[in-house]
Amino acid sequence: MSYVSKAGDAVPWWREPTKDQWYAFIAAWLGWTLDAFDFTVFLVIMVAIAKEFHEPLTAVTIVFTLTLWFRLFGAVVAGWMADRMGRKAPLMISILWYSLCNFAAGFSPSFVFLLVARTLLGLGMGAEWPAGCALAMETWPPRSRGLMSSILQGSWALGYLLSALLYATIFQYIGWRGMLWMGVLPALAVVWIRFYVKEPEVWVENQKIQKAKKAEVKAPLIAIFRRSMILNTITACWWMASGFIVYYSVFGLFATYLTRDLHMSPSAVGWPLVFTNAATFVASFLWGGLSDKIGRRWAMIIPAILGFCLTPIYLLTADYTTIVIAFTLQGACAGAIYGQNPSYLSERFPTEVRATAVAFCYHQGAIFAGLVAPVLTYIAVNEGFGFAMPMLVLTSLALISFVCSLLAGPETKGKVLVADMEILPAE
Repeated sequence: MSYVSKAGDAVPWWREPTKDQWYAFIAAWLGWTLDAFDFTVFLVIMVAIAKEFHEPLTAVTIVFTLTLWFRLFGAVVAGWMADRMGRKAPLMISILWYSLCNFAAGFSPSFVFLLVARTLLGLGMGAEWPAGCALAMETWPPRSRGLMSSILQGSWALGYLLSALLYATIFQYIGWRGMLWMGVLPALAVVWIRFYVKEPEVWVENQKIQKAKKAEVKAPLIAIFRRSMILNTITACWWMASGFIVYYSVFGLFATYLTRDLHMSPSAVGWPLVFTNAATFVASFLWGGLSDKIGRRWAMIIPAILGFCLTPIYLLTADYTTIVIAFTLQGACAGAIYGQNPSYLSERFPTEVRATAVAFCYHQGAIFAGLVAPVLTYIAVNEGFGFAMPMLVLTSLALISFVCSLLAGPETKGKVLVADMEILPAE
């Protein structure tokens, strides 16, 4: 992938971005990858927490639910801040917030304390994504935006890989508290962001235009539900809700399923998660590169269809080798359908409401995702079905919904993000 410079030379895509554009991307990448570690570490330690506090597993999944639900509140506030005050400040605040909350959770003297600390973590977790997404996508050149979007979103898998790797190797030495204490390390990224990252030029120019025209969009959340935008907003919400349900029905309780139903050791549980998340990250380059050629939608629809076919293979067997291979491949398919979240959402909304729009559309999906763990756990444990069949049914239905939502939405490949206002206050 290359383009021709003003001097007539072919320039490879990675040399097109400036130093400041790379810094902005790295800032968003760090925030998202470390956010993933702080959140997913909880997914591998739920059984241990239930045993220590003598709580039923269903009760522990409520912590997971509340964390996801509070993401929406943090996201909407951060989105408004990012649209009105700039992308950097909410990004730094969010990283500090979720790092300190995870650290505090490691000192929990009771289950209630843990629940509160992890619930508050959801505010910071939700705040990180819209600020980081807008910062990275507004800064990056259009021709490789799909690829870098996929690498950015796919780096969630690196955070999950790290938590799974630590669980597989040192959990027996540091326990679940030590796993949570490690979550304070992301706070160090804030120092680098503060000194090296600049606001996107498109946002700066858009702010000047709003002030010059005396047409500032002070309520961006209301603006995305105006008549000219409501259909786009609704289909974006449908797409994101479906994607969230897919992710947490596939990955949210997989460690619990292997631990409780198949009675596997931490090492046996951890390695499939390491492999599948590595596959997700590697596949991000494939699907991201394709999105810049075949379009955003088909770069998500194709892996979703492949994921649908893979789901029964690893859930309808107890053979460890089959589980590891099929679940690893699932990481490259259903695990990699999220790569265009930053680019596709950013390209669907104008600059003056972009951070708020992506915050709301993305994180409203977390409300539905928050129901996945307690509902599946109740069916699996209280109704005696086990985890495999409920996970299979929900994953399959959610993947079908995901594909339908994309077919109902627009194609945005190649769209140039501009500073000009697209929403009029009197619209």
